[in-house]
Amino acid sequence: MAQYTNQAQLSYKNTVLNSNVAVGEILEVLSASKTAVRDRYSRNDDVTYVISIVNSGTTAFTGLTVSDNLGAYEFNGGTLYPLEYAEGSVRVYINGVLQTAPPTVTSLQPLVFSGLSLPANSNMTIIYEAVTTRFAPLSATGTITNTATISGDGAGSPVTATATVTAKAEPDLTINKSIEPAVVTENGTVTYTFTIQNYGNTATAAADNVSVTDTFDPVLSNLSVAFNGTAWTEGTEYTYNAGTGLFTTVPGQITIPAATYAQDAETGIWSITPGTGILTVRGTL
Repeated sequence: MAQYTNQAQLSYKNTVLNSNVAVGEILEVLSASKTAVRDRYSRNDDVTYVISIVNSGTTAFTGLTVSDNLGAYEFNGGTLYPLEYAEGSVRVYINGVLQTAPPTVTSLQPLVFSGLSLPANSNMTIIYEAVTTRFAPLSATGTITNTATISGDGAGSPVTATATVTAKAEPDLTINKSIEPAVVTENGTVTYTFTIQNYGNTATAAADNVSVTDTFDPVLSNLSVAFNGTAWTEGTEYTYNAGTGLFTTVPGQITIPAATYAQDAETGIWSITPGTGILTVRGTL
């Protein structure tokens, strides 16, 4: 509900009189809300947004425009967008019925949908996806707050709706395996190196039960195992079946530190230095 005021003047001869201030209210019939299907995000992640618009009046709205600032923020004299629209993902429902003609996307940054119409006493649901960019903060305290604005002929003041998502506080692991030397003679010695990296903002703990399993083929003998340069003992940190070649680290023995993040002072791009752990297994073929 919006309030407005008005005051008149009466002039006669050399006299000017002001009237009382008349106060009125405009009952706004267009309302909106915005939610994220999942309220957590990570690097290269999809975020699905739902905008709900309600027309509680007796007159239809045509030519509506819905814009989303995609979490834009000012940085070093420019504007950065931590989200980008996943093109072609938008779906529009009116009173629960999927509309066959999608809205026109007239801008990507900020995101703008135009040419929308909403009948009287009806509701509209707009669902679309956005992807995190290199400008999305990934630390445990990182957030993205973006605002949708609905405007158009007859809509009065623009209607806004805001949603906030928070960076996932969890590990994000990858593993890479290499062999040295690549060419080895029979009864030669080979070293497998497992590089485990954590791109997440949270270190792994023993309770996360991180474990590496591999079946060496050909089977290795005379194993020596180390993690981050520290020798491991069979039966304590790992198990090995010399008959089948099955190698398994004891769950919880591998812990990987969290990644660190830095935002470039010029470009605003966030760089990631992953936490790293290196497991080496050396044996004879």
